[in-house]
Amino acid sequence: MHVRRRTGLFLATFAALTVALGGNASAHERPDATVAPDGRGDFTSVQAAIDAAPAGATEPWVIAVRPGEYRELVKVPATKPFLTLVGTGRHAQDVVIAYDNANGTPKPDGSGPYGTSGSASVTLDGADFTARNLTFANLFDEAAHPEITNRQAVAVLTRADRLVFDRVRFLGNQDTLYVNSSAAAVVARAYFRDCYVEGDVDFIFGRATAVFEGGQVHSLTRGSTTNNGYVTAPSTMIDNPYGFLFTRVRFTSDAPAGTVFLGRPWHPSNDPNAIGQVLIRDSWIGDHVGAVAWADFSGGWSWRDARFAEHHNRGPGALVTDDRPQLDRAAVAGFTVRAYLSGADGWSPRGPH
Repeated sequence: MHVRRRTGLFLATFAALTVALGGNASAHERPDATVAPDGRGDFTSVQAAIDAAPAGATEPWVIAVRPGEYRELVKVPATKPFLTLVGTGRHAQDVVIAYDNANGTPKPDGSGPYGTSGSASVTLDGADFTARNLTFANLFDEAAHPEITNRQAVAVLTRADRLVFDRVRFLGNQDTLYVNSSAAAVVARAYFRDCYVEGDVDFIFGRATAVFEGGQVHSLTRGSTTNNGYVTAPSTMIDNPYGFLFTRVRFTSDAPAGTVFLGRPWHPSNDPNAIGQVLIRDSWIGDHVGAVAWADFSGGWSWRDARFAEHHNRGPGALVTDDRPQLDRAAVAGFTVRAYLSGADGWSPRGPH
């Protein structure tokens, strides 16, 4: 099962893994299993490798994923913590894990549509999961399926705590990245380092505490001259001060100027205690974002009642207006990467600094 029973394959895979980790692969990150689409690994599917991983692990169990496209649904159960997926290509786009279900896609058994959560190409319920140097995508083709009107199509759904994504790409249209938790009263944390997230409507959403440090958030155009979608749709619970933090991120788009909003407050099932929190600080914002950067959510939920703010941004879309709340230096001091992620256990995915 493990690559260590094949010396030649192990050495080749470990060399590729070292490249994927920027030359920093260590003994505990040597692959425990290798996935390769050509059959030259231990498994030909990512899910098969996950199924073979030990339950209840207390240290990383590393799956090296060799270049190729893996068209499959992937689920990491809560019984399998500490899983690590590492793409061994030179670039994140060399390894693609993808599927194409949407909210309204009928299930094969005739029991109804998948729904938003069920549409996820990848579902993560195992704590302490890490992904590096690969791509997660939902390839649902809206134009090819006009009969499907509920087009939410999730690439990744997270519901576990202490998740790390390092140089990972997330591709989709509506609802690309669903950062959530196992229950409304549970806080789950995720850290995104130098990642790329792409979509159009509410494409980073949920109630988790999520930090995006570095990387790029790209809004696709929907062909409108007035509204090409919303970057975020947080549903942070009222007793959680930390929703989404974006720091040193580039916000880009191919949409016309002033036609994309930074976010709107999502209240699942009209929950009044879901008071979204987003802070965008020290980032670059393109001109696709205009003087009014936040929008109301349907059902009468005003963005002004949410916890939306900016600090020290730059770029043609980094406007300071009455409709763009700003935190001053004193206020923003309490909203750091460490503050968002440390929690009661002192979690520090960036290291001790």
